[in-house]
Amino acid sequence: MQSAAQAYGATAKKIANPRELEADLLLKAASRLQAVKESWKGSGPELDNALLYNRKLWTIFMSSVAEEGNPLPVEIRQNIANLGLFVVNQTISVIANPAPERLTALININRELAAGLLGRG
Repeated sequence: MQSAAQAYGATAKKIANPRELEADLLLKAASRLQAVKESWKGSGPELDNALLYNRKLWTIFMSSVAEEGNPLPVEIRQNIANLGLFVVNQTISVIANPAPERLTALININRELAAGLLGRG
């Protein structure tokens, strides 16, 4: 499995626009989670890998908005940090009590944020 950071780096070389890169990675994470939801087999490597990828991606986002030199307005940085905390908590919830419907919030957050980054929101 390719880590979220490696995927971020590999995709960055292909996409010049950082917003498009972030949207692409969010959509990839959403797609992985959606695939697990649609072919639900309960807890297992597919679920674990999709959750891990998504959590790593969100960890990168949260780290980025916490950096002192981040150019985003404070309110947007705080909103991203809050979403990231929700994602982490929801991930823990899914791990503790696996159910396909529990993936919906994670999928929707990733898709909605990607749409916003691409100007479709």
